[in-house]
Order: sequence, then structure tokens, then C-alpha cells
Amino acid sequence: MAYTAAHAPHSFHFVKGLRAFFTGLGVALVAYGERNSRIAEVERLRALSDAELAGLGIARDRIVHHVFSDRFWY
Repeated sequence: MAYTAAHAPHSFHFVKGLRAFFTGLGVALVAYGERNSRIAEVERLRALSDAELAGLGIARDRIVHHVFSDRFWY
């Protein structure tokens, strides 16, 4: 008869939890950075005149759609 332990050492669970925490933190920081840069782009485009926007081919009411077009489809 053989005896087998089916539990991982306690330190393994700690490392796994620590890795999950930092992975989640990294994902959140990347999302925050992307969101902030997009908001800055929206503000930059809103500061342009209608003639400048027309030169870029963007209507004022479509600025947000233009900036977030790769994220949302509607």
C-alpha cells in the first residue's frame, strides 16, 4: 500500500495568490492608462474648431465614436 499527499505546500498557494494579485493589478493599470490617453485625445479633439475637425474628416458629434471606434461597434 502506498501513501500519497494530495495537497500542495502552503507556500505554493501563497505564491499563486500573490501572482494572481499582481496580474490583476497590471491589467487594471494598463486599462487605466489606455482610458486616460483616450480621454486626453477626446479633449484635444473637442478643443479644435469645426473647420479643423472637418479637415480631419470628423464631425463634432462623432468625436467619442472616432476615438473609441476600435473598442466599440455600433
